[in-house]
Amino acid sequence: MKRIYMDHAATTQTDPEVVKAMEPCFTKKFGNASSLHQFGVEAKEALEESREKIAKLINAKPSEIIFTSCGSESNNLALKGIMYANKKKGNHIITSRIEHHAIIETCKYLEKQGFTVTYLPVDKYGMVDPGAVEKAITNDTVLVSIMHANNEIGTIEPIEEIGKLCREKKVYFHTDAVQTVGKIPVDVKKLNVDLLSSSAHKLYGPKGVGFLYKKEGINLVPLIHGGGHEAGFRSGTENVAGIVGFAKACELAEKRMDKEITHLRKLSKKLVDGVLKIENSYLNGHPEKRLPGTNNFRFDFIEGESLILRLDMKGIAASTGSACSTKSLEPSHVLTAIGLKHVQAHGSLRLSLGKDNTEAQVDYLLGVLPNIVKELRKMSPLAGK
Repeated sequence: MKRIYMDHAATTQTDPEVVKAMEPCFTKKFGNASSLHQFGVEAKEALEESREKIAKLINAKPSEIIFTSCGSESNNLALKGIMYANKKKGNHIITSRIEHHAIIETCKYLEKQGFTVTYLPVDKYGMVDPGAVEKAITNDTVLVSIMHANNEIGTIEPIEEIGKLCREKKVYFHTDAVQTVGKIPVDVKKLNVDLLSSSAHKLYGPKGVGFLYKKEGINLVPLIHGGGHEAGFRSGTENVAGIVGFAKACELAEKRMDKEITHLRKLSKKLVDGVLKIENSYLNGHPEKRLPGTNNFRFDFIEGESLILRLDMKGIAASTGSACSTKSLEPSHVLTAIGLKHVQAHGSLRLSLGKDNTEAQVDYLLGVLPNIVKELRKMSPLAGK
């Protein structure tokens, strides 16, 4: 049976060149980067060289990169760190209703600690209106956090415009760029961001490592206290092997980006055109302003989890907006935020393509999907009603 991976928004395969770059850190350059002996010095050199490479990809200074364990930790550090450091300034946060759970749940936690949060609505494409951000800003607003691109529907937000607005209002601006760094151009200066989160495993790097970009001069209250690693903002022995792998992934992304964007846009067009030939099928998210490889569909009269399981039986790995696989009957908060009814949101399919996907794989998917949808509709009590 063919095995085809179309779930790159969830995670990516670690690139062989990344694995090769990491190997010496496990066997030769395995020292603690805080140690003073030669093993430690070698590890420290590898750490700082990696910081430089990663900073280069987003046009930041190396000193502005704080290494973390993942995108979720970076998001938590950004939101909690800024809010606790600026209690005297205010207690208000602005975000959107389609953020990743690492933002939404952090905001809910902060609300329990006495902070206030405004959750902005989005339009039918998942776009945040910069005008709505401006109206929501008050004298108590400390931070605005809007994701660069949505992890489910791929919609790319007007971050540059929102960032400019926040600068004018003297409000801190954070963006969750986990889905964009390494996939599309990300320039922290052009985007006007003060804080930006990223994670290695979304761009063919290893799991277990991420970073938070923190603009020079901004203060944060750390989440983890200890030996004062990462300039005191994130204590704990650095994952040097993971960081080296992250840097290599960033280096490769910079070289390959233009070619990969062209490749993914071509594949996605073929995919979208083919899927939308299925009766009662729709594209979720913005038709143009979206990530080149992220494609989210909905099908009337079927349940997404069943669709995923049927595709898996055909060797195709995908995901759904239905949260049944996480033991919850609640539909995707992203899909309901763009106006879908619960039953519509449960019938969604995300096919996120990567650099190694081919036209032949898309053809195979388009060959099996229509029959799967047809079979599931025959079983559905909603079909024809």
